[in-house]
Formats: sequence, structure tokens, C-alpha cells
Amino acid sequence: MAETGATALPSRPGGAPPVGRSAPAAPAEPPATALGRAAKFVWLTARVLEQRLFDHHFLGGPAEAVDAALTAYANHDGGFGHALDPAVRGPLSRAAHTAHALGVLDAIGRCGGRRAELICRYLTSVSTAEGALPALAEEGAPRSAAVPVPRGAAARRHPRGELAVTGPVVGLLHRNDVWHAWLFRATEFCWRAVDALSAPDPHEVAAAVTFLDGAADRCRAQAAADRLGRLVREQRLVVLDPARPGTSSAHYLPYDFAPRPSSLARSWFTDAETAAALDFLAGQQREDGGWPDRPMGGPAELRVRAQAPGTVLERRPVVTIGRLLTLDAYGRRLD
Repeated sequence: MAETGATALPSRPGGAPPVGRSAPAAPAEPPATALGRAAKFVWLTARVLEQRLFDHHFLGGPAEAVDAALTAYANHDGGFGHALDPAVRGPLSRAAHTAHALGVLDAIGRCGGRRAELICRYLTSVSTAEGALPALAEEGAPRSAAVPVPRGAAARRHPRGELAVTGPVVGLLHRNDVWHAWLFRATEFCWRAVDALSAPDPHEVAAAVTFLDGAADRCRAQAAADRLGRLVREQRLVVLDPARPGTSSAHYLPYDFAPRPSSLARSWFTDAETAAALDFLAGQQREDGGWPDRPMGGPAELRVRAQAPGTVLERRPVVTIGRLLTLDAYGRRLD
């Protein structure tokens, strides 16, 4: 300005408009929907797999993209690793990761064929003599000292099979009409374990329901589900009044046992109890658009989570998609 003799105009604080002129009004944003807020949360925080799953379920995205993202977690032994289930860290194949992979494949209608055969081979290699899957076993290839393993796993040379891991895997395979020699032993283990439940924790019950929902013997499954439903109510394993959570010894609500109305566990609860739980679920969506994670599983799994700071961050998009699918399955409006 010195070269021309002109004087610079003083700047207006905050970029205020000239005197006598008003700033144009910002366009009003449409009210955010539950689905829109969740979408923003997923795009900002989720792994590629969960972004592809969200796109598939709610935006019509292709199943091939989900399958491709899932393949990145596959190992040469037919199992899955690399923290596919965010609760269990490390690259080795684990039954928990493989169960998570089956859930993804079931969701996109690809739980069969060569992929299912490889998974069953892996499950055979890590199962106990009775066909059950351990929760935190020393599975897979030899590890280096740099690979973290769950606390206490090194001491489990002969891990015990658990319904909490085996049940969902067997149920999903049956639901997709997968047959393999290992499944005969694993199915018998699940039936024995379900029949033996007398003072279960909610996580075991939820796993048992997934097994029963897919079991081929529907009459036996219905009878077993009816018995479990009575246990759940008698032992107060479910919060029936979200406004009074202290009335239950657990933190499970009806939708945790029956995430879909087609589940056998849906009959455990009245329409009013289910509606109250779904109202509570819809209200749990956080300001950032996601649903909160919460402790699930037994003490061993919770210890694993405590060791990995990234677990909750990676789980929240997984939980959020699951919550959206539950609300959608029950006919709740998302958009």
C-alpha cells in the first residue's frame, strides 16, 4: 500500500459484514436421523470392514466388498486373527476371531462353500476331544516373544471347551446348512452344555440362544429355549425395567438375548417388556452417533480388553451396527 499511497482498510473482527449489511443466514440443517448420525460415526471411526458392512446393510453396498475386507484378517490355517474380534489382540488365529468371521459371512449370505470348509478344518484343529472350542487357548502357529497373548493363556496347555464360544459357531453353521465331520461332535457338546445349564451367566445364555436358533432339531431347541427362558427370569439375568436396572443382577436387556424377533428368546418377554427395552436402546445412541460398548463375556475376556486400549475404540462401530440392525429388525424407524 505504501507504493500507491493508499491506506489499508481496517479488518472487521470475526469477518463481520460491512455496516448496514447483514450476513446471509446459514441454511438450516435438516434434523439428524438415527441412521444419519450413526453413518457419520462409522465413517469417522470404523475399520474398513465395519464401513463396508454398514454400506452393505443400510446403503445397498455389495457383499463382495465386505468379503474382501474380511479376507484381510484370514490366516493360512483357515482361521482368522489380527484382532478381527477387537476383544482379542494379536495376529494369531483364534476361535473368537473365527466366530466373528462367521457372523460377518452369515450377515452377507456367504457362509458356505470353500470358505466354510476351510473354517471347519481350522476349528477341528483347535477343538478339544469332545469337539468344543476353547475361549482363550494357545491356538495357531508358534508365536514369537513379541506377539502378545491373553493373560493366563500360556498356562492353559489343555484348555477347556466352552459353550460361550462353541455355541454361536455351531448355530451359525447349522443355520447356513453347513455340514462337516467336526460339527457332529461340536453339536453334541452344545446340546450337553445347554442341558446342563442351571446357574448360567448371561453370556452363556446368549451363546446358547444362538446355537438353539440354528439347531436342526427344532422341537428340542424349542424345549431347551423354554427352560432357559424360565431360568433367565427366575435368576434375574435380564433387566426388564430399564428405569430400574438395579432389579437385575446382570446388565443384559431383552434385545441382548433376542436381537431379532425371529429368535426363540423373543417369547421370553412380553410385548411391553420388549418395547420398553427397544425404547431404551434407541435412547442409548450417543451424541457422536455411536452406541456405547459395554462389558460382555466372562472375566478372562474382560481381562484381555483391559490390556488393549484400542479395543473399545474398535468395538464401538461393531456394536453400533449391531444395535442398528436390532432396531431395524423390530421395525423401529431409523431415518
